[in-house]
Amino acid sequence: MCNCLQNLLFFICIMLKTAHGQAKSPHILFIVADDFGWNDVGFRNPNISTPNIDKLAKEGIILDQAYVQPVCSPSRSAFMTGMYPFKTGLQHLVVWPDQKVCAPTNLTFLPQHLKKLGYATHMIGKWHLGFCKWQCTPTYRGFDSFYGYYTSHEDYYRKSNSHDKLLGFDFRKNMETNEEAIGTYSTFQYTTRALNLISQHNKSQPFFMYMPLQSVHAPIQVPIEYENMYNHIRNEGRRKFSGMVTAMDDVIGNVTEALKANDMYDDTLIIFSSDNGGWPAEYGNNFPLRGSKITVYEGGTRVTSFVHGTGLKKTGYTYRGMIHAVDWSPTIVAAAGGVPDKNIDGISQWDNIRTGGQSSRTEFIYNLDDLPPYQTGHAAIRMGDYKLIVGYPGLYPNWYPPPTYTDDNYIKEVPYDASQNNKTQLFNLKDDPNEHDDLSTKLPDLVEKLRTRMAEYHKQMVPANYPAGTSTADPKNYNGFWTPGWC
Repeated sequence: MCNCLQNLLFFICIMLKTAHGQAKSPHILFIVADDFGWNDVGFRNPNISTPNIDKLAKEGIILDQAYVQPVCSPSRSAFMTGMYPFKTGLQHLVVWPDQKVCAPTNLTFLPQHLKKLGYATHMIGKWHLGFCKWQCTPTYRGFDSFYGYYTSHEDYYRKSNSHDKLLGFDFRKNMETNEEAIGTYSTFQYTTRALNLISQHNKSQPFFMYMPLQSVHAPIQVPIEYENMYNHIRNEGRRKFSGMVTAMDDVIGNVTEALKANDMYDDTLIIFSSDNGGWPAEYGNNFPLRGSKITVYEGGTRVTSFVHGTGLKKTGYTYRGMIHAVDWSPTIVAAAGGVPDKNIDGISQWDNIRTGGQSSRTEFIYNLDDLPPYQTGHAAIRMGDYKLIVGYPGLYPNWYPPPTYTDDNYIKEVPYDASQNNKTQLFNLKDDPNEHDDLSTKLPDLVEKLRTRMAEYHKQMVPANYPAGTSTADPKNYNGFWTPGWC
């Protein structure tokens, strides 16, 4: 009898191991919108049409407490590495195209982890993590293919980027410049590229596609048919911006339809996030959240995000737990069946999100930046429900309703003032998510507790890697293209 039981248990173990070994890794689509505000999505704002995003979000899981960095490069670095930017030198503003800077090459990027798990890895869209040498660029950081641009922003049609009187063309297919891209609205080109990759993919191999879209970053450009969808919006800039949002939504709809047509949709996990909050000065909107991109207020850092698809056990709900940009790399690795790196700041949230469990994250750093002027905010931390801001919070400290029914869109910048260096602001985000009631004078002991914790993080900070630009980057030296090879 004992031998029979032992044989049965052995047989069960073998079957479980076999089943685990044959488990199919999901296809993963990671979409990042650029400067997409809290109030720029249809499921929060009836004046915006995003039927594809709305459907995926409502069928999946809306992440109500998803946080990123105040601006582009730091968030993208956090997505790829799982490390806080203040530990990698990318905490100050962004990487400009004439700076000898890139995300540290000694760090392992997300697609490199996924390649070890057998994934095909592709990138479409905006890089913005440095390109002064080839080792900084996507195909050296784990992507099998790249289709897009290296710099911070560019004309949607001409594919040109201007910075400090330097003007260059910036669009590539893998490592080669792609002049054929000139003249077509980039959003449409990214759709075509994604559809081609999906249709040509061998479905027996797991597929990872990272789509950091150009939309909806300035310049404010959109085909007229999309602008005409918003004739009820009086403000021209907001009308065009809204059209850009819907054009982006069409990309997502077309890609999901392609996944269905190629029998990949049911095996795909879709993740969506913005890289930072909207930019009201360029017609994005975060209302009623306070602030904008380029601040550590919630409007600059709390973003629209959702997950949808395979592996989720509980869907159709809003997840209230905290998740930060650094968590996406280990979370995606875990969803892919891998073991996340333990030596990073990110925490795998995969089991928590897919089951509706409690978040593993109880605190995070919004930013730590000791290089004045602190345009994007000097320092901020969240612990539990409480948020502490120390010093200058960033360029846009107010609340900005959308300019739907007005021609005016004047957004006043509040420049850095050293007199604010020791100012503190404390908010209870559970009771006051829009940051109206500063509690710092009422709760001095709590201020001190959060400052002490912030000081512990500060000990781990490395100096910001933010050198002056160099003329050696001038596209005139490279036949008019922003090109690696000068650092």
